[in-house]
Amino acid sequence: MEAKAVLKYVKVTPRKARRVVDLIRGKKAGTALLSLRFMPYRAARHIEKLLKSAMANAEQKSANTDAESLVISRAFVDQGSTMKRIEQRSMGRANVIKKRSCHITLILTED
Repeated sequence: MEAKAVLKYVKVTPRKARRVVDLIRGKKAGTALLSLRFMPYRAARHIEKLLKSAMANAEQKSANTDAESLVISRAFVDQGSTMKRIEQRSMGRANVIKKRSCHITLILTED
């Protein structure tokens, strides 16, 4: 049995989100949920919410499944859209500020 959850257009850069996703890949859902709760990264809050959603999706698919014993088999972060903003600089120049977003996908499977 496989349960999937996708979170799109998260206002976190993909590089910062991958740092958190790499720490939980391959762990059991209950253990990963506990470790995400105490991580100091902002992306951990988004991924924690996404993991809870994937666990709820697993319970919806099969009522007799223990969601906390499922394993995070695949977890990846893709780059989303980039908002470009202009910052004024001295002498009439301008800098482009890129505000990046990402798409996070978690797939839970039975061990």
